[in-house]
Amino acid sequence: MARTDHPGEPPASLYEARKGVYPKKVDGPFRRFKWAIMAVTLAIYYGTPWIRWDRGPHAPDQAVLIDLANRRFYMFQIEIWPHEFYYVAGLLIMAGIGLFLVTSAVGRAWCGYACPQTVWTDLFQHVDRLVDGDRNAQIRLANGRWTAEKIGKRALKYAIYLTIAFWTGGAWIMYFADAPTLTQDFWSGQAAPVAYVTVAVLTATTFVLGGFLREQVCIYMCPWPRIQTAMMDEKSLLVTYKDWRGEPRGSVKTAEKNPGAFGDCVDCNQCVAVCPTGIDIREGPQIGCITCALCIDACDSVMAQVGRPRGLIDYCTLDDAETEKAGGVAPPIRKTLFRPRTLIYSGLWGAIGLAMLFTLGQRTRLDLAVQHERSPLYVQLSDGAIRNNYTLKLRNMELRPRPVEIVVSGLPGARLWIDGGSRETARQSLRMPLAPDSVTSARLFVVAPGAGPVRQDFTITVRALDDEPHRDSETIQFDRPGTQP
Repeated sequence: MARTDHPGEPPASLYEARKGVYPKKVDGPFRRFKWAIMAVTLAIYYGTPWIRWDRGPHAPDQAVLIDLANRRFYMFQIEIWPHEFYYVAGLLIMAGIGLFLVTSAVGRAWCGYACPQTVWTDLFQHVDRLVDGDRNAQIRLANGRWTAEKIGKRALKYAIYLTIAFWTGGAWIMYFADAPTLTQDFWSGQAAPVAYVTVAVLTATTFVLGGFLREQVCIYMCPWPRIQTAMMDEKSLLVTYKDWRGEPRGSVKTAEKNPGAFGDCVDCNQCVAVCPTGIDIREGPQIGCITCALCIDACDSVMAQVGRPRGLIDYCTLDDAETEKAGGVAPPIRKTLFRPRTLIYSGLWGAIGLAMLFTLGQRTRLDLAVQHERSPLYVQLSDGAIRNNYTLKLRNMELRPRPVEIVVSGLPGARLWIDGGSRETARQSLRMPLAPDSVTSARLFVVAPGAGPVRQDFTITVRALDDEPHRDSETIQFDRPGTQP
C-alpha cells in the first residue's frame, strides 16, 4: 500500500521494511544475569514433568500434572479438584499483580529476562553465533551468495532450531500425562492423536517465532508493551540514555582535539550492535526496548576502555534523570523500589497468597452435594409415612479409602437407607466406604412420619470415621402431600 504526498513524486510507502537484527556477543553483569535466568527457566520447563512425588498407591507420582482425564491438578503436595478452580483463578490473579508490581518497579523486566519469547529467542541467537559466528560473520553470511558453505550452515542451524522446537512441544504435553509413559507411547506410535497434533503445532510456532520473527513478536504482535505503559510512571526504573551527559557525540580522537566540546558518547554504536531488537536506545524510550540492559553492559565496557565513568546508559527513573540533569544526586534505588505504589501491589500479592495458603490448610477433605429427586416429589407409603428420594455425591479428597457415616438431623422420626437396602433395614444413620480420591454417587431414601409441615428443612451430614474426622453437611427440603411440584 502506498500514497503520493505531492504530484510527480514517487509514492511513499506506509510500511517500513524489516531490517535484519544480528546482536553482537557481549559480557557483563546483565548478560550473566540473563544467562542465569535462561538456564533456570529452561531447566524448570523441560525438567519439571520428570520430577517424581510420592502420593501413595492411589494417585499419580508426577510432581506437577494437569490430569484432564480425571479432572485433577497436582502440584507437589497440593491437589486441586474441579470445584476448587478458584485456586487456579487466585494464581492467575497473583501472576497479574506480580506483573503490575514488576512493571511499576523496574519497567519491562519481565520482557527482558523471563518472557518465553525472550528466553527462546535468546537461545536461538546463541545457536546463530555457534553456527554462523558473531555479528559481522552473520551479516556477511546473510548478504553473501548461496554457496555450499552457506547452505550447509543454514541446514545445520535450522536442524538445531527444529530440534529445540520439537523438544519444546514435547515437554509441553508431558504436563498432561505421566511423562515416562507418554514418552514411550509417543515414540512407539501409541499416544493419542491430540499429543502428536499438539507437538506439531508447538514445534512450528517455536520454530517460526523464536527462529525468524523474534523482535517482530515483541514490537508488533505482543499486546504487553501497549498495556504496560499504564502501569509505569516517572518513578519506574527504565534503561535510559543520559543525553545531557553523552551529547554531542564525538569519537575519542575528535574529543581530544576539542576538549569540552563533546559529551561522553563516542558514537561507537555498540549499544545498537548488542540490542536483541535492533533499536538505538539513544533515541529515547521506544516500544522495541525490552529493558534487557545489554546496552548497559556494552556501554560500560566502552566507557572503561576510554577512561570515562560508567552509567552513560543505565537503569534510571524519569525523576532521577531530571535530578541528575540538574546536577543533583539521585536517591538510593531502595527508595525507588519501596514506594506507595509498589508496596500496595506487594501487599495485595501477599494477601492473596496468604489467603490461598490459609484456605488450603483449612479446607475439608470430604465434600457432600445433595439433590432432591423431583419425579416423584414424594411417595406416600401404605402406613401413611412419606418417603423422599435424594441423589448424594460424596467426594473423598484423600488419597486413601475412607469409611463415612451419613446422619439426618432436624427431621423427627426420620429413617434412611441407600440403594441395595430396604425400609426394614432403615435407621437413623448409615455407614458406607468411599473410594480414594474419587466421587461416589448414591441414591438415598429418607422416610418420615406423614404428620408434619408440607415442606420441612432438615440437614444431611457426612462424617469421616477415620483418624481425620472431616465432615460436611447440606440443608435440604423434605416434602409431604400438599407440596406443589
